[in-house]
Amino acid sequence: MNRVREYRKLAGITQADLAQSVGIARQTVNLIENGKYNPSLSLCIGICHCLGTDLNTLFWEENQDENL
Repeated sequence: MNRVREYRKLAGITQADLAQSVGIARQTVNLIENGKYNPSLSLCIGICHCLGTDLNTLFWEENQDENL
């Protein structure tokens, strides 16, 4: 799971606002937030820039090492 929804809400923006900022559909933001869409690296970076954070903060899973 990711923290896109959490950081988007902290930034006070809607899914539509985020989508417009990174050039995707609002539905894609919804899918990303719900873990049903795996965004490209460039899209992840765009989301991070828009939300003022970094890749590790939004997308790193603490238990990921156990899955390797």
